[in-house]
Amino acid sequence: MQVTDAAIEKIKAMIVSGELRPGMRLPKEPDLAERLGLSRSSLREAVKALSLIRVLDVRQGDGTYVTSLEPRLLLDALGFVIDFHQDDTVLEFLAVRRILEPTATAMAAREMSDADITELRELLDELGEDPSLDELIENDLEFHRKIAAGSGNTVLCSLLDGISGPTARARIWRGLTEKDAVLRTREQHRAICDAIAARQPEVAQAWATVHISGVEEWLRETLGTKAPTFPA
Repeated sequence: MQVTDAAIEKIKAMIVSGELRPGMRLPKEPDLAERLGLSRSSLREAVKALSLIRVLDVRQGDGTYVTSLEPRLLLDALGFVIDFHQDDTVLEFLAVRRILEPTATAMAAREMSDADITELRELLDELGEDPSLDELIENDLEFHRKIAAGSGNTVLCSLLDGISGPTARARIWRGLTEKDAVLRTREQHRAICDAIAARQPEVAQAWATVHISGVEEWLRETLGTKAPTFPA
């Protein structure tokens, strides 16, 4: 194991054991290096690496702190990595989304408050009869965010938010190129919302699966002929 990796593992062990808790400041660098049996340079590299993935927060002139360690914060790095992937790799993200999002939708049908369901329906009603593609995509993203949040599981919500970037690009491209894609999307969103409002988890899950599988199947067929370059 490289020296920096070993240093990361030692700091991680302190956090996992509860010796360092969310919001706590790390001991001063020379004290922590001596305590962990590390050189100050390897400790510094470990702190830098852990700050990049939002485990530590380095505050200039104040010290280094453990972050809140909330899933949303820690999974930010996932979105950063995903944004570099396009074309056929997006199929893998869509496959993951097809596994996770129907489950989140079923959970939302059980857990989502009546007030949040009302907001979800109002969001769909905000779109006019002939929305622009930009308006539709923004509405689409917010619709799926609200459902993920409605699942009540912050980790699941963060994971779905992290993979939304490249799959959104695929949805944009589909909307531009496939006839009736916009109408079909709106109808499926309405069906998902109705199932959630009716507290029908199995129906909500089935509609979510149909909805995501449609994008996945379209992309698979498109990539079988010519790989599109997704709009930014």
